[in-house]
Amino acid sequence: MSLRPLKRVLVSLAAASLAALAATAGAATPAAAGASTLAIRNVCYSTSQAGPYATYANQAATIWNNATANINVSRCGSNIMIYYTSGGGSYAVTYSLGNGYIVIDSQQAAQYSPLRIVAHEMGHLLGLPDNYNGSCAILMSGGSAGTSCTNPYPSSGEAAQVDRNFSFAITSGSGTKVFRDSWPAPAGAQR
Repeated sequence: MSLRPLKRVLVSLAAASLAALAATAGAATPAAAGASTLAIRNVCYSTSQAGPYATYANQAATIWNNATANINVSRCGSNIMIYYTSGGGSYAVTYSLGNGYIVIDSQQAAQYSPLRIVAHEMGHLLGLPDNYNGSCAILMSGGSAGTSCTNPYPSSGEAAQVDRNFSFAITSGSGTKVFRDSWPAPAGAQR
């Protein structure tokens, strides 16, 4: 048998298998159809350079894990590196979804909630942009909520967006992004 007829047979078998699989999937029970089939995506971070903010990073990871359904942020590697500095502002740099680094400014952490800052910056690495609406209920509002805001928890909408961001296997980056000037909010943003 030459390769051409063998190739046709294999293609026909594959097509028949896919059709059978599609028919079986279409007959799934409602309970099975409603069950979550999302894979858990691991996002590893390192606190080896976080200094006094390591505990806040661990708490922020727990917050994100409790708020989302398909990511596991854990101290298992260096997809996310966490650093600290004095002056210059806290910020996040993303290389791709779940990869990059966070810098916590100790001067800002003395004015704003350090846990809120770390959770906010981690939100950038999970794919969320700043939202300068001034609401303390919105984690990504950053410094626009004012220094009295200590809420480190993402809103249900922010958590849902992170779940959507990680619902696909990401194999390539979308380019480096730098999220600066969240603390305090830029001039003109609501407070």
